This record gives sequence, structure tokens and C-alpha cells, in this order.
Amino acid sequence: MILFYVRHGDPIYNPDQLTPLGHRQAESVAKRLALFGVDEIYASTSTRAMQTAQPTCELLGKEPILFDWMHENLAFREMALPVDEKNKTWCWANPIYSQILASREVRSMGDNWHEHPALAEFKLGDACKRIGDHLDEWLASLGLEHDREKGMYKVTKDVKDKRVALFAHEGAGKMFMSELLDIPFPYYSTHFEMKHTGVTAILFDEGRNWSFDGYARARVMTLSNDSHLYRDGLPMGHASTALRERY
Repeated sequence: MILFYVRHGDPIYNPDQLTPLGHRQAESVAKRLALFGVDEIYASTSTRAMQTAQPTCELLGKEPILFDWMHENLAFREMALPVDEKNKTWCWANPIYSQILASREVRSMGDNWHEHPALAEFKLGDACKRIGDHLDEWLASLGLEHDREKGMYKVTKDVKDKRVALFAHEGAGKMFMSELLDIPFPYYSTHFEMKHTGVTAILFDEGRNWSFDGYARARVMTLSNDSHLYRDGLPMGHASTALRERY
């Protein structure tokens, strides 16, 4: 099975929607996914995620299945930490806590990273469990039961040719990827980015000329790839601000 994880397009956060550029990005990634073919389309219940999924749904003639548990507002409540008395920002972007997350001390704690004295008072562990539990339940319904001890997935259905797409966010997405790949969140959140409409493709590899005894590995085939934007002449996530302002 291949899972395409797509971050929403260029947004306006209040009110929640896509900018004109975001709509063009959504149309661009839709053409890319239509070439691959997608069996099922899922989306966060946020407007910007649903608007990003819409062109793909239209091209493939499918209705999106909505996941409230991937809504960014829920993740922000759990994963945003204070910068000062009035303001919060995502833990990995926070000038105080990002350094703590990146430290060897936190990384050495493995799956118990959120119990570090500087982090224990916050809801990071709650986010880890909430998103991890929903993720495992969803993948199990598709035929992939997460064995966290093995760091692999027990295959319970024939999913070799199945392709699904999930349109969601960066905040919830970093925890989602951490849980899916069995990589402690401090590693993932501080070292990997997700660009607008960037496509992360995860192959659940059951082996070809060998066997994993009924299990599959989750393997990253491409990470936040926005080559569809380049193809369509749109500014890419790592392009200059000057280029972006032309659109």
C-alpha cells in the first residue's frame, strides 16, 4: 500500500481557507495524484484541508472521508508551548523548547521524551497518544496492524495495490509521521519540514523477492515533495520570497 500525505495549500488561517495561490497549488497536486491513481481520499475537517482535497476528489470522482482527529486546532492546543505570558507557538518552532527537543538528553529518552522535566507539564504526551491511537485504528481498518515492538505492520488484508491520500496539516502531521514511522517526535519535529501541498509518500513494503513473515515496513519514498508546483510554474516551498510575491 502507498499512503500519500499532503499538507494543505497556501492558507489564510483566519478565516480558515486557501489563498488564490493555495487553490492553484491544490489543482496542481490533484493532477499529480490523478496520474498515480488514488483509491480513497481522506481529509482533516479544517476548511483549508478540505479545499485542498477538493480538486483531487473532482478529478477522481470520489468523496472525501473526513477525520476530525487530524484537525490542526486540536493539535495546536496540545503541542503549542508558551513563548511569553500571552503567546504560544508550535513546540518545534518555539525559541525556548525547540532547543530542548533537539537536545541529546531528550532524544536519549526515546518514547518517553515527553516526560522530560521541561516538557512534562504540557500536553505533548496526550497528542502523542491521541494521534497515535487514531492512526493505528485507521491503518488497522485498511489491513495494517501496527506492531510497535517490531516497528512494523502486520498485514491482515491484501493491500499491495491500494493507494490512499490524506490531506491535512504540518502540526498534526509531524506527530502523525512520528507515530507512523516509529521515530520519536523530537527527532521528526526538529529535522523535517512539510511544505504547502508537499507530498510525502509512504510505501508499506511487504517484500518482493523476500518475505517479512506477514509484516510490512513503512518506508518513506519521497518527503514533502512539491515538484508538481515546479511543473506548473508555481513558486515552490523553498523558493525566494520575491518569487512568491509575484503570485
